[in-house]
Amino acid sequence: MSRGTAWLASPVSREHDTGPGHPEQPARFDAALRGLAGRPLSPFDGRRATEEDLLLCHGREYLRTVERDVASGREMLATGDTQICPRSLDVARAAVGTVFEAVDRVAGGAAKNAFAIVRPPGHHATSDRGMGFCLFNNVALAARYAQKRHGVGRVLIADWDVHHGNGTQEIFYSDASVLFFSTHQHPWYPGTGDANETGEGAAQGTIINCPLPAGSGRQQILGAFEHLLLPAVEHFQPEFVFVSAGFDSRLGDPLGRFRLTDHDFADLTRLMAEMADRYAHGRLVSVLEGGYDLGGLEAAVGAHAAELERAAR
Repeated sequence: MSRGTAWLASPVSREHDTGPGHPEQPARFDAALRGLAGRPLSPFDGRRATEEDLLLCHGREYLRTVERDVASGREMLATGDTQICPRSLDVARAAVGTVFEAVDRVAGGAAKNAFAIVRPPGHHATSDRGMGFCLFNNVALAARYAQKRHGVGRVLIADWDVHHGNGTQEIFYSDASVLFFSTHQHPWYPGTGDANETGEGAAQGTIINCPLPAGSGRQQILGAFEHLLLPAVEHFQPEFVFVSAGFDSRLGDPLGRFRLTDHDFADLTRLMAEMADRYAHGRLVSVLEGGYDLGGLEAAVGAHAAELERAAR
């Protein structure tokens, strides 16, 4: 019997107000929801991450910084280029809680895979610094949560956002239990993600960066997943799969110069689902990252959702 796909979203995402004209705007949340084309959201209690949860990846002093910045009415996080408002801390905690709920649904067998529509995005947030529109690293926290709460050992995180997931890389750079794979435009924000950044110590080789020039599309990006990630996954054999699903790598996005189409996102999703089926009993959680052209985000999410649904039948 099919367990299906869990569609999870945090409605308070709309309350993270980044100000007029900001690309990471509340309308992104609604565009992504439209991409689900009426698929019913999975009800849950709107849980918020606790401080203990956030300490899985972030330092206590950084958490105090976020609290002070929000409480004082600042419009930008002190650590970097992340707009905030009085509701931003609660919204960011809800984003993490939503992704944790997705992990629980999949790890507990209620769903085969899940897609979490949240904002703010997370993959630029390091252990001690929010930046690049991100407060807390949703996918990194979810990986740690899967390990701690559900006894998962090896985790794969694949990131196809046009920007390098520097925060995810930093958090797991010395951790051999997490394989992090990223395709990203280079040179481009945030300036990290060289191919020679491969992890350290026992984790050497568990960071795989594929920096690609502006104008790259299906051949380069899907090719990297097929020719670099697949062999690494065969060796690593993950027990749980996460996708940092950034749709700013789509053709026409204002913050990137990649040329992926909706068909390409469908094929990338299919590839990730096949890896999850082969090594992780199908367990896959996808987390929304970037994507700043509203029509493009809606269409790309639609293609992604259709493949997740197909894989869960």
